[in-house]
Amino acid sequence: MLARPSRQSLASAWLRSSRLLLLAALLGGCQSLLAPDLAFDTDGGEAWTFDKLIGGRIDAGHCDQIELRSPAGTVPAWSDGRRFEARVPLQEGVNRVQAGCRGTRAAQAEQAWAVQLEDAPKAWIRLRVEDGTVHLDAGRTARAEGIPAPIVRYEWSARPDNPAPLIPVAGGEPIDQQPLVSEQLELRVPAADGEYYVTLRVFDALGRVDQSTGVFRVTAGEAAEVDLQREHPAWVDRAVVYGVVPFFFGPTGFRDVLERLEQIAALGVTAIWLSPVTAAPEGDFGYALADPFRVRAEFGTEAEFHALVQRAQALGLRVIMDFVPNHVSDRHRYYLDVARRGSRSPYYGWFERGADGEIASYFDWDNLKNLDYDNPEVQNYVIAAFAYWVRRHGVDGFRVDAGWGVRQRAPEFWQRWREELKRIDPDLFLLAEASARDPYYVRSGFDAAYDWTEQLGRWAWQDVFRADASGADLARLRAALTNRGRGYPADTLILRFLNNNDTGERFIGRYGLGMTRVAAALQFTVPGVPVIYTGDEIGAEYEPYDEGPPLVWQDPHDLTPYYARLAALRRDTPALWSERLELVGNDQEERVLSFLRPGPTPAEDVLVVLNFSDRPLTARLTNTAALPSGRLLDLLGDRPLTLDPRRPALRLPAYGAVVLQAAP
Repeated sequence: MLARPSRQSLASAWLRSSRLLLLAALLGGCQSLLAPDLAFDTDGGEAWTFDKLIGGRIDAGHCDQIELRSPAGTVPAWSDGRRFEARVPLQEGVNRVQAGCRGTRAAQAEQAWAVQLEDAPKAWIRLRVEDGTVHLDAGRTARAEGIPAPIVRYEWSARPDNPAPLIPVAGGEPIDQQPLVSEQLELRVPAADGEYYVTLRVFDALGRVDQSTGVFRVTAGEAAEVDLQREHPAWVDRAVVYGVVPFFFGPTGFRDVLERLEQIAALGVTAIWLSPVTAAPEGDFGYALADPFRVRAEFGTEAEFHALVQRAQALGLRVIMDFVPNHVSDRHRYYLDVARRGSRSPYYGWFERGADGEIASYFDWDNLKNLDYDNPEVQNYVIAAFAYWVRRHGVDGFRVDAGWGVRQRAPEFWQRWREELKRIDPDLFLLAEASARDPYYVRSGFDAAYDWTEQLGRWAWQDVFRADASGADLARLRAALTNRGRGYPADTLILRFLNNNDTGERFIGRYGLGMTRVAAALQFTVPGVPVIYTGDEIGAEYEPYDEGPPLVWQDPHDLTPYYARLAALRRDTPALWSERLELVGNDQEERVLSFLRPGPTPAEDVLVVLNFSDRPLTARLTNTAALPSGRLLDLLGDRPLTLDPRRPALRLPAYGAVVLQAAP
């Protein structure tokens, strides 16, 4: 028989049991505190960063520290007991991101982010000229962002079309023949004048590669740096651009354009500007951007686009893409995701919003949704899209749609954009759809801008031409050419056009053949970059946004040889490459415009005289001291003329144009 326990032992056992129950209750409560109910603000999706700000809410519970974990690392989150937030490192590809309490691997919330950026090192070239030596170094080169790895190899090489071989100061083979492996490079100044391009390729320990190109200039045996943030490519000085709208070339888009490239090249143009060829909804001209990384299926495949670029470049034509960074279509998958899921969408913060919280549209076009450039991922996405077409297809530049729109929201963006693109290819031509009269654009990333007034979209020559026999308002034209009272900013390149995608009815349809011929002569002889738009050379009449039907490529007005002659003048006459223009007076100023384009030497000066009336006349020129005289050659008509220095007068036919230079 067992002994009965004492009262003291019973009390002790009860106390021990109570303590155990209390400890169990406390542990249970702590376990509840260590397992809060966490939820991310948005669902996962595509990411355009290696360092993403991710947040969420705490619905119940508490713990000392919330952590966010990804394949790239674990970071502590800020928390106020109701919300948590952390900047999470990510890697290229799919990243499983978890949120939970510190010290436990249990995840209270989980999502996945697919990083779309390529994780690679970034090659940068520093270039300087000092003591007759060209110094290049790769010291600014950066490791990959997602998985950083040491740079293990630097290779320098020269572009094959440089004016002369590039020889290292230390001797050995020219880098045109054998890449030089070193972090720094010193080159002798080459003897031949011209621009020289040097490419740096960097390799990291994981085998990832990137490259950048630098440029320097040699003039009269002296080398100098090229300021890639300020200077435009040298080839643009002689450029004549042909605007290509694939809808008007035929039903197969890229293939139809490719078939006409030889005829376009025969005009003497140096570049083609393709209207938007990136993915867009059917029936849209192309400015409703659906995907900046894909070509438009109506125009063909990406392989066909690549073949078009290669063939154009083989014919000496650079390829400029029309690109849309300001907004996207309401068919873009990111906008559709926001429309479907609202604030749960990972792209909710990608769009500009008004005071009412609604997504802002471009003007009053509800199908075009403005991007929010305060979002770093939007900026990364846009730069990656531009760079894709340069790296993958080798395009030579961009006409940037609504460049002014991005400027209104993030004026600092274009400098960053330019630096990245010029790092890849310093020869890119960057054209803003914005007014050349605004100094911001050429100081903040662009090489050229439009011949607009200060008013958005208003052509500087819009009120000049008349459809009746009264000709043109030359007082307005003179003011437009000189921008009287303000002056164009220094080093501003101006896009000169009679027609483009936004000018509606074609110039020839509004003003007739005669005015078209004299206006084209003006367009090609004033400072700037002239544009021949689809069908100008045959006098085609259409509305661009009608998107077809394809043109019949016949020239009833004999304009094709005329445009070819103007393009040749632009290409071969140094006086027409400069930004200088001096008005010359005459005694028919209501009908005749005369101006001087100073050349590198007085013998190369060019005098341009244009009759904007529908009848022949004689114009006597004033301020004769600056004019060429004696035996002259009309470069446009290819005929000799003599100008009497005592009484310089010219007989001009109706809508006539002469371009005079001293005869050799």
